[in-house]
Formats: sequence, structure tokens, C-alpha cells
Amino acid sequence: MTDWPLNLIDLEGPAAEVLERTAYDYYRSGSGDEITLARNRLALDELELLPHVLRDVSEIEIRTSLLGSDCSMPVVVAPTAFHGLADPDAESATARGAAAADSIFCLSSLSNTTPEAVAAAAGDSRRWFQLYVFKDRDLTRDLIARAEANGYEAILLTVDAPTLGRRERDMRNAFALPEHLTIASVGDAVEATAGQSGLAAYFASQLDPKLTWSDLEWLVETSALPIAVKGVHRADDAERAVEAGAAGVIVSNHGARQLDTVPATIEMLAPVANAVAGRAEVLVDGGIRRGTDVVKALCLGARAVMLGRPILWGLALGGEAGVRRTLDMLRLELESAMALCGAASVEELGPDLLAP
Repeated sequence: MTDWPLNLIDLEGPAAEVLERTAYDYYRSGSGDEITLARNRLALDELELLPHVLRDVSEIEIRTSLLGSDCSMPVVVAPTAFHGLADPDAESATARGAAAADSIFCLSSLSNTTPEAVAAAAGDSRRWFQLYVFKDRDLTRDLIARAEANGYEAILLTVDAPTLGRRERDMRNAFALPEHLTIASVGDAVEATAGQSGLAAYFASQLDPKLTWSDLEWLVETSALPIAVKGVHRADDAERAVEAGAAGVIVSNHGARQLDTVPATIEMLAPVANAVAGRAEVLVDGGIRRGTDVVKALCLGARAVMLGRPILWGLALGGEAGVRRTLDMLRLELESAMALCGAASVEELGPDLLAP
């Protein structure tokens, strides 16, 4: 693409033009009336920054560490499914783009590329693995072992999807994967069902809705990797996750794709961070589009943010290079926003920078 968009918000329109309609709807959609989808963005816009002045910001340091992985900035590529709908190289292209931007890539259990192929494509880059728990626990154990054997440095257990949210765009489209794409880690197809989402049918047949806190404790005991719990909404659940041994808590409403009318993630962040109180690392996703959004999240207690849909738009527009450009755009915006806030490092970002 010659005329590359100026910011992450502007990526979506051109991406919609190159994606198949069912793929665009799948990536873009929220659940129900998409109230939370809109709220994720609006709540970030409503927060106001109150910058310091006369601070030395001649050098801005945004490098950090996340769950034991070094990262050039507090931005992680969130786990999203089915990158093969956006680019023929699928998650391998995304992983290479993230590596080129010196960011961490998190591979979804529902990827179109195996954990082994992504590891081979991305070399010694930093990468995490997102885990859904299957009814077949031997299959789940195998996924954990494969992640450990292939250089993944953390496991993100998704806990907000005992069943798939009611994504009506996918229902209208009878969403399915094209024949050449599968859930590569397990070799399963996602087939069309009239009036339904094929992914919803897959969830109902294969993923375990009986997941409880004992399963988190089992995962912490089973894997040598740090475990983060993704999909936390409440302070009491965050505390319980830490007590169960989680190294990280990710405030997420699944991109507003599960239960509609839950709060925006940025609204849930401070109570969760306060409850965790430094005993685990806190990350947040949902609606992040600007460098100022990253600043606001870190001011409210997040150690980093996770970036989902804009990565897919960048992948659709430019493959591996598009992913890198997307991350580099956000990096430049973050550095600019920090300088204008009078913060020379991420450690200087705190609640005093938010207007009361």
C-alpha cells in the first residue's frame, strides 16, 4: 500500500476494502448491540490528561519487561484468531512483523498456523501462547507442552469464554473458515451452519465450559512458564487469580465480543490494579488506538497494553511490513505523548497525570 494511513484508527477503512466481507465482519464485530464495543473506545476518549511542564524529556525510555520477557515498549500483540483471513502467511507474518518492531507476539490457540511454524518463522523473537482449555484435557496438555518446547515464554489462559458471545454479524454471515484454513494447532475445520456462527458451534462442541479456579491452579502447577489470566473484569476475581499463582492479570472484555454491556476495560483497570497491588503484572486490552491511550492505561496501573484489531488491519494492508508499521506508528505516538506529559520513562506515568 503506497499511501499508508497516518494513524491506527485510519487503518480500518482501507483494510475493510481489501478483506472479504465475512472476514472483516468477523474481525470487527462485537457481541449483541455492540454497546461495549463502542464503550471501550469512548471511555478512553473521556479520560483527560493533565501534563507536567518544565521536565527534561530530551530522551524518552519506553522499554520494559513483561512476564519475564524483555520488550521495547509496553505494547504486546494480542492473541487474535484466524490471521489467514487477512494474509496468506497468516500468524507467521504477524509474528515476524512483531519481531521486527521488537514487540511481543501472542499466538492464539485458534490460529491458522501451528505453534511450531510460528516459532520457526519468528526465530528468537519474544512470544507468548494463549490457551483455551479443551474438553479433551490430553489435547490441552499437548498444547501446553508444545508451547514450552517451542520457545513461548508465557501462557495466557482465557477465562471469559465458557461459551462464545452472541456475535450477530457472524450469525448472519454463517461464519466459517475457507476450506484451505484450519485451526492449525489441532487440525480442526470451522464449518458453516445456517443461521449460526461456525465458531460458536465449534466452541460448544470442543471447548470446556466447566473451567474453574482449580483448573487455573492446575495450570500454574503443571507449567514452568508464567501464567497470566486473560478476561478479568472484577477486583475480587483478580485477587483470586493472584492467590492461585497467576503471574499476570489481563483486564479484557474479549474485544467486546463476549458479554455485551460490561464496562469498558479502561473503567475496570484501576480497581483490578489496586486489588492486585503489585503482586502480579496487570495488562489491559480493548479499544487501544492512540499513544495517549497507552499513557492513560499505564497511569491507571497497567504495565502494558495489548493491541488486537489494528494489528489485523495492518496485516491485511501490508502483511509482515504492515504489522511492523502499525506497531511503529503507536511507538512514535507513545513517545510523543509521554514527552508532552513531561514523563521521560514509563515509571513516571501515574494517576497524577489524569485530570480529576
